[in-house]
Amino acid sequence: MAEGAPIIYLDPATVAEARRRGDDPRKLEECTKYLMTHIYGLLPGPPVPIAAARTHAACAAAASDGVDRISALPDAILRNIVSRLPVKDAARTAALSRRWRPLWRSTPLVLVDAHLFPRGRSFGVSASAPTRADTPGIVAAVSRILAAHPGPFRCVHLLCGFMGSYQAQLEHWLRFLAAKGVDDLILVNRPWPFEAALPAAILRISTLTRLYIGMWKFPDIAGLPTNTAFPNLRELGIYAVAMEKEGREVEFIVARSPVLETLNIQGGNTQVLRLRLEHRSLRCVQICSCCVENLAVVDAPCLERLVLYDSLSKDDSCVRVKIVHAPRLRLLGNLETGFHMLEIHDTFVSAGIRSSPSALFTSVKILGLNVNFGVRHDAQMLPNFLKCFPNAESLHVVCAKCSEATSLVSPNFWDDAGPIESIVSHVNVLTFREFKGEANAISFLKYFVQNAQMVKNVAVVLANPQFTSYSIDTLWTAKILKSVRWASKISSMQVYRSDDSEGGLIWSFQRGSDYSIRDPFVY
Repeated sequence: MAEGAPIIYLDPATVAEARRRGDDPRKLEECTKYLMTHIYGLLPGPPVPIAAARTHAACAAAASDGVDRISALPDAILRNIVSRLPVKDAARTAALSRRWRPLWRSTPLVLVDAHLFPRGRSFGVSASAPTRADTPGIVAAVSRILAAHPGPFRCVHLLCGFMGSYQAQLEHWLRFLAAKGVDDLILVNRPWPFEAALPAAILRISTLTRLYIGMWKFPDIAGLPTNTAFPNLRELGIYAVAMEKEGREVEFIVARSPVLETLNIQGGNTQVLRLRLEHRSLRCVQICSCCVENLAVVDAPCLERLVLYDSLSKDDSCVRVKIVHAPRLRLLGNLETGFHMLEIHDTFVSAGIRSSPSALFTSVKILGLNVNFGVRHDAQMLPNFLKCFPNAESLHVVCAKCSEATSLVSPNFWDDAGPIESIVSHVNVLTFREFKGEANAISFLKYFVQNAQMVKNVAVVLANPQFTSYSIDTLWTAKILKSVRWASKISSMQVYRSDDSEGGLIWSFQRGSDYSIRDPFVY
């Protein structure tokens, strides 16, 4: 961060405290900017894209023959048009003609605070992004719009305000939206304070179908009414939200959302998350960059996708992942062989222990694994994990960063581990990402191509050259590509070089929950 660059995210009290401790507040500012960039990238977009909203005036200036044909359309169609406009433009339709005047008043509107900024301003983290000084204007504009529109709001996305000092206004907005019956609500605070309290009024909006919250402290659930419910909520996102009860707040909402299908959790601090899932309609659960101690999928008959990405640990202990009942689970990732303690039904998966029929999960077709091939134990766990999913057809392996390599597995280790049903009979796609040429990784790749009878496509993506000296030429000249006899007669291998940051691309919640994308690990 440039020395003269203004501090945007930190409030004066946080800056003063950092300097009192002898710390550079700009480092904290840079970390906060990175986190906000990540969170904004994970959020669903508004119904009216920001770029489209800012070019609306140019479209409105198009040539016309002077005949008003649109006003002759039925009310239902006109309301549909108004509901798709940025809120300012929706209000302006009342000035078009007497025909339009009553329409906007009863139309469910879209309120996105990023639409309120002049053209050329950005709501994200660029140089033109909102500053703390912009927040009073944002708060005043949102309050005016909510008060001026007598009808409902179908979608409200508020992402631009530093709301820590505007708790009373936020409380009023949420009560107002609860009364209006909003469907789609995204509420992200721009820190600091980092853990600004989110008013409990948000938990009284029973009409929500989609809710995303970010950079807040979760409201206390102890005193909430027992009849608190979200009967229509289908999509829930919780990003960098401080919780005091180790994830019980998440379970509180999930248990009261009978039609919930998608649950996305993005961590932002080191608090421990313990999560027990018993839900009849959940289809997709994605948990990223969270300090997870225990995840138990106890009863999820509709669960199709479960993704754990970049799991963290508070004291370097393993994360326990237990799957009991998820008969439709088709996609599972990114299990870390050296970090996730996998338990299927009532059987723990351990290195060197023969796999048990009770530890098989036959429904999984797409499997993602993170393996630290530089660590002997992590590499040895790989066959045990693979044997738990005998019907996997797509296998996606990421070579995890190794800070300190240990001894190699023996040359015959993979053969001695016994046949792996998925590799021999089912896997038709293998992607091998962040490949750095570790000996254990090369020996596994050799074992794979010698035994995978059904594989059609193998893609090896070498890590960014900033993080490894291993080159494409080195891989092509390796014995594995010259002397190994491939089990499949119709397979091909492509080798690429990554230009991503260390560790590869960050997981996309949007891709992960998009069911039109059969395999979101392929990109």
